[in-house]
Amino acid sequence: MCNGIIAKKIGMSRVFLENGDAVPVTYLQVEPNTVIRTKTEEKDGYNAVVLGVKPKKWRTRKGNEHTRYGDIKEWKVDSLEGLEAGKQLDCTKFVKEALVSVTGKSKGKGFQGVIKRHKFSEGPRTHGSHHHRRTGSIGMCEYPGRVMKGKKMPGRMGGDQVTIKGRQIMDCDAEKGVIAVKGPIPGTNGGNVYITLESASESKE
Repeated sequence: MCNGIIAKKIGMSRVFLENGDAVPVTYLQVEPNTVIRTKTEEKDGYNAVVLGVKPKKWRTRKGNEHTRYGDIKEWKVDSLEGLEAGKQLDCTKFVKEALVSVTGKSKGKGFQGVIKRHKFSEGPRTHGSHHHRRTGSIGMCEYPGRVMKGKKMPGRMGGDQVTIKGRQIMDCDAEKGVIAVKGPIPGTNGGNVYITLESASESKE
């Protein structure tokens, strides 16, 4: 059994509980995941399955037909039973109140300064100050006389792989392939995320 699946982020909304509380959720669209190939412990050292979405046929100059996938992802599995190449997986195992971890690529914000990137404080805006949103002094005096690695400075912000664990599934429609996960999820609308099932029986408030 494979505990992971590739999904597409649709957007955020909210669902209402029986007591009237509104819970923010993120809706995910699960397209058919195709088993591209498997890895065995005898050959690769561990058992794993490689899933792909959005297959597209293409031909080489010699006329050979191949299949390309829009996104692929590998998950380790305990057993390869029923996971032969070419089989399609859906979201039936992601039931309501199950706990999942979601991995996605955060939104890229480009090159940013220290105030937006690292939450630095601004300088005085009056009394003739010229230090408003600048980094400030980074000198190390005579010793060691250099800037240490990891210094918080301006640079590229966002575009990192982020994993959120212990998120509860609020609703799941296996026929339409739609999953509602509690809270926000990293990434842009329309981008792919990777869902891994943690627990199918326990719920986390």
